[in-house]
Amino acid sequence: MRIHAIQTGRVQIKKAQIAGHGHGLWRQIQPIISGEWAEWVPVYAWAIEHAEGVIVVDTGSGAHLRSLPRWHPYFRLAVRFEIEPEQEVGPQLRSLGIGARDVKTLVLTHLHIDHDGGLAHFPHSRIFVDGGEIARAAGIRGSLLGYLPRRWPSWFDPQPLAWLPSSHGPFAQSARLTAAGDVIAVPTPGHTPNHVSVSMRDGEEQIVLAGDASYSESTMLCGTIDGVSPDEAASTATLADIRALCAARPTIYLPTHDPRSAERLAGRCTVAA
Repeated sequence: MRIHAIQTGRVQIKKAQIAGHGHGLWRQIQPIISGEWAEWVPVYAWAIEHAEGVIVVDTGSGAHLRSLPRWHPYFRLAVRFEIEPEQEVGPQLRSLGIGARDVKTLVLTHLHIDHDGGLAHFPHSRIFVDGGEIARAAGIRGSLLGYLPRRWPSWFDPQPLAWLPSSHGPFAQSARLTAAGDVIAVPTPGHTPNHVSVSMRDGEEQIVLAGDASYSESTMLCGTIDGVSPDEAASTATLADIRALCAARPTIYLPTHDPRSAERLAGRCTVAA
């Protein structure tokens, strides 16, 4: 397998979103009311060149995210995007020699706008999302929760991941993404209640495409939950499970917004190292 880190622009959020302050509702409103912005961070999508066909995990940002609904306080006060059309995932895949029809499978860790922003580039792919995430993003309630389903392509019809009682390390369930079983999804609830991550075996190592299970490797190792996760207990348990997974085998851990993710992938830098 060959894995590509594809940076689709940058995003700036509040420090209180990366590392939550306080508990309960107070923690969740901090990213909106706080005035402390974090540094700009990358927005990664991932392309896995596999013998069974290219698998893309998350689609990153789209240039349309430079204009967000002003009625929503989070979009108005807590997030900023920098991305040009040529930085979207589709043009970057083409520069790697990967066309739209080459991408057999697309997996979305969750349906936040910086993970589904490039959906328009994948009309020919099988698209998988957790079923609960699809339901949570629907309608007016979904928009209030920060999803933008009206911006999805008209043909977008994702398939819910088929969870099986097949354990993967500390995770009791998993869903195969390849017939070979070397690329799987695991449930990592926290950032959203139905967030998933993708794990793959590559020789003696495993690579975890963590989405927003944590914003960085360091916050995962410290067990620091973010400022928007609706369930602190679920987030804490997920981070503990990820640490256990990393302890069992040399692991390259790649969250979407960690500025060092691409560097760790290129250098094959494991968590233990």
